Amino acid sequence: MDFVNGDHVPSQLTPEARSILGEGITLLLSRWTALQMAVENEWGGRDSRMKSEKLVADIFSWFSQSKGLPHYIDDLENMLEECMVLSFNTEIEDGSIEEVCLLPSVFLTIS
Repeated sequence: MDFVNGDHVPSQLTPEARSILGEGITLLLSRWTALQMAVENEWGGRDSRMKSEKLVADIFSWFSQSKGLPHYIDDLENMLEECMVLSFNTEIEDGSIEEVCLLPSVFLTIS
């Protein structure tokens, strides 16, 4: 599925938009209960915090370095699901992955 109304991320984000996007992704994932439980309980081992920081960087890169190609929510959902399974040995079945994926897309379509 395309992001909201079929829009996609502009090919070039302004430095201000890049900064806001990075802060937004960090804030969003810091408030995602499933990820925070995985980090706090070290479900990904001793380097769980580092793995969560890498996830933030990977999501930021996915949004900011796509060369103007459309972004699909399904791809972002797959990225998060794969990270949670492979990095934290955790399957998320509460619908929160889908919720987490919607918020950055809304920001980018209005920016």
